[in-house]
Amino acid sequence: MALRIHNVLGRKKQDFIPLEEGRVSMYVCGPTIYDHSHLGHAKSYVSFDVVVRYLRYSGYNVLYVQNLTDVGHLQVTGEDRILKKARQLQSLPMQIAEMYGRSYQADMAALNVLPPDIQPRATGHIPEQIEMIQELIASEHAYEVNGSVYFDVTSAPDYGKLSNRRLEEQEEGTREDVRGEKHHAADFALWKRAEEEHIMRWNSPWGEGFPGWHIECSAMAKKYLGATFDIHGGGVDNIYPHNENEIVQSECANNADFARYWMLVGSLTVEGEKMSKSLDNFVTIKDALQDYRPEVLRMSSISAHYRSPMDYSAESMQGIKAGWERLFGAVRLTRQMMNTAPESDAGNTFIERLDKAKTNFTERMDDDFNTPQAIAVLQELTRDVNTLLNSDSEIGLTTLKAINDTYNELGGTVLGIIPEHERGGNMNADRENALIQMLIDMRAQARAEKNFAESDRLRDELAKIGVILEDRADGTVWKVE
Repeated sequence: MALRIHNVLGRKKQDFIPLEEGRVSMYVCGPTIYDHSHLGHAKSYVSFDVVVRYLRYSGYNVLYVQNLTDVGHLQVTGEDRILKKARQLQSLPMQIAEMYGRSYQADMAALNVLPPDIQPRATGHIPEQIEMIQELIASEHAYEVNGSVYFDVTSAPDYGKLSNRRLEEQEEGTREDVRGEKHHAADFALWKRAEEEHIMRWNSPWGEGFPGWHIECSAMAKKYLGATFDIHGGGVDNIYPHNENEIVQSECANNADFARYWMLVGSLTVEGEKMSKSLDNFVTIKDALQDYRPEVLRMSSISAHYRSPMDYSAESMQGIKAGWERLFGAVRLTRQMMNTAPESDAGNTFIERLDKAKTNFTERMDDDFNTPQAIAVLQELTRDVNTLLNSDSEIGLTTLKAINDTYNELGGTVLGIIPEHERGGNMNADRENALIQMLIDMRAQARAEKNFAESDRLRDELAKIGVILEDRADGTVWKVE
């Protein structure tokens, strides 16, 4: 079947047909870098990472752009989030942006999220934003008041088409702080004049000021992807006002469609409640990584469909952890058996089972990137793999290698939850594995010499560091608890 995507713009599942055959242009709203990233960021950006991975796995050449917001994201009070954090820490705004920008990138790397092809920042694209604002003023979709520029929502008849909010239903309470200047309560700031104490400011045709939150994405998406591109990603919490305002200002400025497919990630709760520092349930990615392996935390982010809400709890995480350990336990055993397996397969037909798994996996992913069902395919495969590996049949290297390649391909390349090596695929991991195997070989020698006291000592010492041995007819295998 062809890839189908649930397009929020229209509220239905559609066949994915890119603008240019074989190529995909994709923009995702990145975080505002004023604090450490939290579990909501993990769910969102791991989900879009899997989307990009699967598109590339399917043969598309993907250009993936994800911005970092480092100015203009105002609170309801009208205060810039980065400026507020800078005052709290007695730092410069750019210090805050650099510190938390690096923190975000480190968190994404820990979760095996591939970096976007281009990661622009709002402050690096002020000229492009000013140019777009000038185009909106010239086409009478925006107006200037006392050094600030606002978009006139009444000038766009289809305003609200993404969120399905009618203009007459819009109320004050958007992120702008000067409402008396606006012609309509829903008008939003494209450019804000800088008050005397405002540190982040740039020259513009309307005086010194700074860009609004929404204009940055429109300007940067156009610069790197063109006026019209394939996929726009974001979080459902930002469908209004951010995404709605992106669409209207872009299409009015460019006189062209903006993004053709809109994908919005569902919200995240903690123990059934919205995550909030005031509720003391705010969990950063760094905190969660203290309790769980990166692969487990990543798997939790895609254990629910990207469009569905997800709840983070100790109980749910234990289930996900157990599920991941079953998957990787089969992978680990396969890799260990490859070290001593004979070349021949004695007519084993398990390759057909692997082909079936790949077909089923692709069908699930083609259905709007259904990662929970894709993981279920791997879990079903794992049951059959364990049955095979624990049978009395002689399993040759060709079959074992095919099993390992299938896990690497589906669970590694696409989902990013199966590491290539035991502990992250670096030289230290290889050395650790070699040392463990050396101790297992020493234990085997002790057993052969009937030195059972030494054999038991080596087993117990390995158990102390979490390495559990299992003696089998075809040798000893190990796992990490």
